[in-house]
Amino acid sequence: MASDKNLDDLGLTHTGDIHWNLSTAALYEHAVRNGEAELSNYGPLIAMTTPHTGRSPSDKWVVQDDGNKDEVWWGPNNQPFDEAKFEPLFARACAFAQGRDLYVQDLYAGADARYRLPVRFVTAYAWHSLFVRSLFIHPTAEELENHDPQFTVVNLSPFQADPAVDGTGTETFIVVNFARKLVVIGGTRYAGENKKSIFTVMNYLLPQQGVLPMHCSANVGSDGETALFFGLSGTGKTTLSMDPDRPLIGDDEHGWSDVGIFNFEGGCYAKTIKLSAENEPEIYATTRQFGTVLENVPMDPDTRMVDLDSEEITENTRGAYPLTQLTNVVPDGLGRHPRNVVFLAADAFGVLPPISRLTRDQAMYHFLLGYTARVAGTERGVTEPEATFSACFGAPFLPRPPSVYAEMLGEKLDEHGSTVWLVNTGWTGGPAGESDRISLPYTRAILGAALSGALDDVPYVTDEIFGLQVPTACPGVPDDVLNARGQWSDPARYDAQATELAALMHNAFKPFAPGVSQAVRDAAPLAARPAG
Repeated sequence: MASDKNLDDLGLTHTGDIHWNLSTAALYEHAVRNGEAELSNYGPLIAMTTPHTGRSPSDKWVVQDDGNKDEVWWGPNNQPFDEAKFEPLFARACAFAQGRDLYVQDLYAGADARYRLPVRFVTAYAWHSLFVRSLFIHPTAEELENHDPQFTVVNLSPFQADPAVDGTGTETFIVVNFARKLVVIGGTRYAGENKKSIFTVMNYLLPQQGVLPMHCSANVGSDGETALFFGLSGTGKTTLSMDPDRPLIGDDEHGWSDVGIFNFEGGCYAKTIKLSAENEPEIYATTRQFGTVLENVPMDPDTRMVDLDSEEITENTRGAYPLTQLTNVVPDGLGRHPRNVVFLAADAFGVLPPISRLTRDQAMYHFLLGYTARVAGTERGVTEPEATFSACFGAPFLPRPPSVYAEMLGEKLDEHGSTVWLVNTGWTGGPAGESDRISLPYTRAILGAALSGALDDVPYVTDEIFGLQVPTACPGVPDDVLNARGQWSDPARYDAQATELAALMHNAFKPFAPGVSQAVRDAAPLAARPAG
């Protein structure tokens, strides 16, 4: 049985108590008794992660060895870690763990049994064990008997590295060792590092098996057709994929195999800041249920009521909960090949059309860009937009060069004929600070029309700056809303702003240009294409 095994084969010879595969209720008891977390009035467990209230991307490392030195996308997202330094660091972490209670969960990543990865999490905190139990897929009792982990995450959060000795940049570290099939984490309580370390592993392993790993949400229509939603933080990916008329496959990580789509996870890790029962009823309901872990959400010490509107600790408040707490989900986490793929961008420049249809090469171009924009701040009363680019909508989690994933996307689109849409959930009629965001009801109507096929046969025009195909009509949406330039009171100012964004896109794409075809390079915005 998995619960009878020890951790000696990992190199973690341990003299304290090891708690194997505890239930949710038991982990609650341990977390509260240990002083790691508190119980709120409606049942969620409240944990604080300060000073780290988000991931620490500059502290993520990949052990460089002969097997991966020519495969990994080395750089700020995958900093090379000295192979000779890894074992001494791990040994020091293991020595730190001696005599301490440890918590083990044996789980799976991947709903498709052909590609699922048996994973083991060893954590110093009971609430981290509950976190991964909420987010990953549970083996059956029979599967647990024979669970053989192919990757292990050892998260000894209280242990801090010594940069001078260990070769890390700070006392915090997330080190992925593909050869040892091991991730070691220390110096941060932020639980998301557990989730994203395995996502990084899946992004490395699955392309070798012909599966495209994706940082996206997915849902299914009444006709059984799957839709994918890519988008960076703030673009509405979770909100728009949680559609009452479309059951959710998953909200964050999926694979696209030769038979369809599969969720990597068995739970969700959603932002909770300013959640309301009116706008996101399903997610809001999980913040009032036993089994949910809330990170960095303030709570009244007397009433134990949580304050979802508060940014006192961080704007990045989070809730982790199993998919079984939602009512409108696909239980097996599987879906058909997607008929529609949606790229979401919250364009703070206010120049992208509310929706446009992409060619295959444009899809690869914009996939590599991973564009959105955010409000950077106010100077003399004017809010300046700031472009943000994240390759494949998930650059921090890509161990291989982005062109690998983009080529796979292009092959999938060719094979299955999926339609790709670029949807602007940001501003219209002017930049942020001078205009309003596109109406959410309009965005929902536009998406509904795209996914239902209602935009298949309407007339399209080519945007003169971005080269995108823009529909001229959409059910439930005034025609003038679809014309981004027409929404501006000063068309010449629109042209200048759009040309500026096109130039930013061109510059952001330069590092990827050598690795893609000329056709993909030619899919750049018209205003940014070199003469000739």
